[in-house]
Amino acid sequence: MSRVSQAQAIENRRRAVAAASQLFRERGVNGISVADLMKSIGLTTGGFYKQFPSKEALVAEAAQAAFGDLDLLLTSFDATHGDHDTARGALVDFYLTAEHRDQPGTGCPTAGFAGDVAREPTPGEVRETYAAGVEAFAAWMSTDTEDGLPMVATLVGAILLARATAGTELSEKILESTHKVMTAPHEPDPES
Repeated sequence: MSRVSQAQAIENRRRAVAAASQLFRERGVNGISVADLMKSIGLTTGGFYKQFPSKEALVAEAAQAAFGDLDLLLTSFDATHGDHDTARGALVDFYLTAEHRDQPGTGCPTAGFAGDVAREPTPGEVRETYAAGVEAFAAWMSTDTEDGLPMVATLVGAILLARATAGTELSEKILESTHKVMTAPHEPDPES
């Protein structure tokens, strides 16, 4: 039997993490087995256990990779739109679309991993990785006057509900009405 070079082993690990990141968001952690994951990239289950101590370790690494992709997306929004307020508005426009709703595998990891992380029986690496990603997303969504966490919660809640009701008129209404609320001009707080 031939041994895999160190460079090939690193590439195999990268491919496994990338595939897991997409498939876990698309089908859920329990919706994809180790065997199915490895088959999707043309490797054996034995190869998985040479790379990862457990599926949980892969889930944490896949979530971290997905949040890394989100960071790159947010950076590209800033670069493309010039100022952060315009970039944030463009992200809201993108986030609350049928395209984003219908492509969970490449969509926001905050929504994609939410259900699985919520079902984690105990705090651990997966939950810590997820929490750090949510905090970073919320920091990016923050304004000079508003904490970004309610905005992230609204976006994620809307996309989860829209995905759960996809194929119905309600799904479109969720996206449209949430977009309307999130892009409406804000009245100054009279108590400020």
